[in-house]
Amino acid sequence: MAAPPSLVLTCEHGGARVPRAYAAALRIPDAVLASHRGFDAGALDAARALSRALAAPLVAATTTRLLVDLNRSPHNPRAFSPFARRLPREVREALLRDVHAPHWARVRAALDAAAERAPSVVHVAVHSFTPVLGGDERRFDVGLLYDPRRAPELRFALRLQAALRHVLPGLRVRRNAPYRGVADGLATAMRRERPARRYVGLELELCQAWLARDPKRRLLVKAVELALRSVLAQNA
Repeated sequence: MAAPPSLVLTCEHGGARVPRAYAAALRIPDAVLASHRGFDAGALDAARALSRALAAPLVAATTTRLLVDLNRSPHNPRAFSPFARRLPREVREALLRDVHAPHWARVRAALDAAAERAPSVVHVAVHSFTPVLGGDERRFDVGLLYDPRRAPELRFALRLQAALRHVLPGLRVRRNAPYRGVADGLATAMRRERPARRYVGLELELCQAWLARDPKRRLLVKAVELALRSVLAQNA
């Protein structure tokens, strides 16, 4: 039997921190920072719990995405929020150099180290989503974002969806929702650098209604842990 894949976890939107050097220039209202625009509520706690339970490395960031979005390619204009776009060009370039690039470098290093330990790597980027956006209710609990053109990713996503439903019956799990897995982002960029047989990149979107408080939070994170264990074993 082949060795199981090596798991790497990341969390790009783990906090709403604004470094002191940028606080005065940005002038982001506290209410905006604390909203879904500022960070993915509950995602970092979930990622840390999964990292402990699965003994998987975690690369996490706590700088608000309103400063620079670590889940956007550096060339994407949407890497900067409307607040950050007002900053001088040299400041935005410094953000890419000092905040964005180091996180991506740490992710690459973690993926490279994992690739030395196993024949393939599964990268799960942990995010969360607001259950209501623009008045539209998102009627599901977990989203799995992936590239369906890459056979190993499609297989992994299908197995993970089935495993989640088995572990927690009634859990509403959708694929490539609330966003498309092939949209610009960290996992999409990593796919361009790594062959499909060696790299599976999946964004795990957890509903913030589940992550807001226990016991639902513990229940969902445990379900994800058990489902990932099962699918990683199947991929061995």
